[in-house]
Amino acid sequence: MSDAAAEFWRFSLALYAKPGVPPACLALQDEFGRDVNVALYCCWFGASGRGLLSPDALAAADRAVAPWRREVVENFRAARRAIKAQALAASEALYTKAKAVELEAERLLQHRLAEAAPPPDPSLSPQARLAAALANLKLYIGDAPADPIRAALESFAAENFAAAG
Repeated sequence: MSDAAAEFWRFSLALYAKPGVPPACLALQDEFGRDVNVALYCCWFGASGRGLLSPDALAAADRAVAPWRREVVENFRAARRAIKAQALAASEALYTKAKAVELEAERLLQHRLAEAAPPPDPSLSPQARLAAALANLKLYIGDAPADPIRAALESFAAENFAAAG
């Protein structure tokens, strides 16, 4: 895994662990048809110092991962949810394995996104990085509510950019 892909994955896990973020991401996915990984990419792209995504760049990134998302990630997700819905006493181990496989498929999707990202611009201030992350997220999700994700980004910035000034 490249440095950028590993960085993006760590960022995603840290942001997703923030209070309120998992249900907000699931709402973006299930109610608004957004890819959580692309939303996280938008946040990471800005927060990592890569700046603003243009609408064309964002559309290209989404197109690049759409086949994998559609043919792999969504099928694993459907299988995992079907296992959970059956609620068989003996299916917990299978559910756990299915969840791990789905997560690995998402990590590979993120790897593809990160590989296409430009290098960060070290001259961007912490404020500019946060502003870019929020603008990129807004570009992708439009009017879909994402206050917990915005709050988590602000918290992430406060924790991680404080030393940068």
